[in-house]
Amino acid sequence: MRTDHEVVILNEIAQALNRSIDLDEALQTTLTQVAAWFDLQTSWIWLRNEQTNAFYLAAAKNLPPALADNPARMEGWCYCLESYEEGDLEGAANINVITCSRLKNLVKGTGGLRYHASIPLYAHGKELGVLNLASTDWRELSADDLRLLYTVGDLLSIAIERARLYAHSTAVGAIEERNRLAREIHDTLAQGLSAIALQLETADALLETANDPARIRTAVQQALHLTRANLLEARRSVLDLRAAPLEGRTLAEALRLLAQETAAKQALAIDFQAVGGNQPLPLAIEAGLYRVAQEALTNIYTHAHATQVAIHLRCTPANVELTIHDNGCGFEPEQVTQNRYGLTGMNERLRMLGGSLQIESAAGAGTKVSVAVPLTQ
Repeated sequence: MRTDHEVVILNEIAQALNRSIDLDEALQTTLTQVAAWFDLQTSWIWLRNEQTNAFYLAAAKNLPPALADNPARMEGWCYCLESYEEGDLEGAANINVITCSRLKNLVKGTGGLRYHASIPLYAHGKELGVLNLASTDWRELSADDLRLLYTVGDLLSIAIERARLYAHSTAVGAIEERNRLAREIHDTLAQGLSAIALQLETADALLETANDPARIRTAVQQALHLTRANLLEARRSVLDLRAAPLEGRTLAEALRLLAQETAAKQALAIDFQAVGGNQPLPLAIEAGLYRVAQEALTNIYTHAHATQVAIHLRCTPANVELTIHDNGCGFEPEQVTQNRYGLTGMNERLRMLGGSLQIESAAGAGTKVSVAVPLTQ
């Protein structure tokens, strides 16, 4: 039988999780509740990316500086994930207290942490991830603690699955809406292009007779008017649609491919690095940052005359950062006229995402574009 204390803990966690269908909120809620009830300073959650099957840091609370200030240490494999993969964490009796390999050989910035408890997260036999709980004075877990933590893991697993199912249903609706928009765009453009073709055919026929310059000019001007109108309509319609290169890829994979293709076409040496690249991001953020990177690389090729470019992507549970740094001729940002270098378009995209754009440049000193977009409100 569970004690009244355990029932209170589980009831509060269950109620908190039931109030939200947002994955990030569910993860943060669990970390906050567990930290409060078990008097733990630090906790974090690993989840599997459903597309790549790789683990990523999905949420964290009070990471020590050695980990918080160096996200690369929270990349790749570790003891607890290896144990999880091998099935050594399966079952309540096998919740392990593990020496954290990410803090190994570190002295400063660890906050005294060396060990953490690892709680497996499963849903219908499917591996979801691991909940890690850390303390500076870790005690041996009692049978009651193990049972309680395993039940918390079950509650969190259910919340994760529910949030993902909701996200999938929303994504299906978004796909259907995009398909509808695509059909409308196709119909609009098809009609517009047909009208343009008709005007150009008229002008071509008049050129053969060459007897009425005014009528020829009218047909050409009408074609130009229709072309501009349809171009504006196309730009407006596709502005918020997902970037095609992102279909089936993470943002990190798409940016790596963009860097490789640009380097090959433009004879640029491009170094691409990503931290947290397995973390799934909202579609709007992925598309927006991809377009910003495209615009920045176009500017570098067109204006900077650079030979080297560094592109760094960093994703954490709190935000995503993208920096693009070139060794080109640079410019004076305060002297840039409106709409030049595509900066207006970049700013508009980032404002829509709630993010920020910073440009650092000087004549002869290259240019650094820094983008930051929050993932939690």
